Amino acid sequence: MQVLVCGARGFIGRHIVQALEAAGHGVVRGVSRAAGAGEVTVDFVRDLSPETWLPRLAGIDAVVNAVGILRDTPRRPMQAVHADAPTALFEACARSGVRRVIHVSALAIDGNPTAYAQTKLAAEQALLALNDAGRLDGVVLRPSIVFGPGGDSSQLFLNLGRLPWIVLPRAAIRTRVQPVHVYELAEVVARLAGPALDLRGRLECAGPEAVPLAGFIASLRTQLGHRAPRVTALPDGLTQLSARMGDWVPVTPWGTQALSLLTQDNVGDPAAMTQLLGRAPTHHSQLLAQGVR
Repeated sequence: MQVLVCGARGFIGRHIVQALEAAGHGVVRGVSRAAGAGEVTVDFVRDLSPETWLPRLAGIDAVVNAVGILRDTPRRPMQAVHADAPTALFEACARSGVRRVIHVSALAIDGNPTAYAQTKLAAEQALLALNDAGRLDGVVLRPSIVFGPGGDSSQLFLNLGRLPWIVLPRAAIRTRVQPVHVYELAEVVARLAGPALDLRGRLECAGPEAVPLAGFIASLRTQLGHRAPRVTALPDGLTQLSARMGDWVPVTPWGTQALSLLTQDNVGDPAAMTQLLGRAPTHHSQLLAQGVR
């Protein structure tokens, strides 16, 4: 297949590109500024009509959308990036006969009032409506926390895991997650581009066991060769203040959106990943063995 990957330079997208190429697929990289052969410029802030996307789909057999942001800003509004641009892309795929569309969404967005969750959900609904109308064979992937090289949140968790004493928001201590390695998420995408073309709809991508986020960080510390850390809950008032401060620091994933997402468990059924990989996904206690550079 010839696959257009939107967000091809991002944390998840670049690993998807590698997995697709390793599986023998041709890849066209959708990036914010094309700089060479095999790349095409896409702008998820401005490319909001199907007509804009149609010329980019010539010769394309499948599309993967791995574009996502954690901050809602005037320069990159979530409504455009997460909802309007993907919806236009999906409609263009339906019009041009590109039936296979793989959209990377997220777990724990149902019932969550944040702009992140609501815009992610809107894109899912647009894709699944085209499925129901018989116009696409789309797949929505809902991963839990994605861990691996190049991930901002992965680096944050690793930095916390190096500390003997960590202070975390109360929600982070009790909220459960099922981390997945980015290598295996990318492998799942490659399988969905062939041979698993019969799968459609929503698929949860979750590790084999749920663990409190604080426990996950402690596990990373153990994997780094250290003793388990001491964990203390940050008072709720200071948590809110730190999240608001995080909104002003664009180099960190921490902020009010991230804090709100922490209030819900980020867990799912690992059966889909197990089926597609042909093995159980990597346990959170073994993630560093997969490599983080």
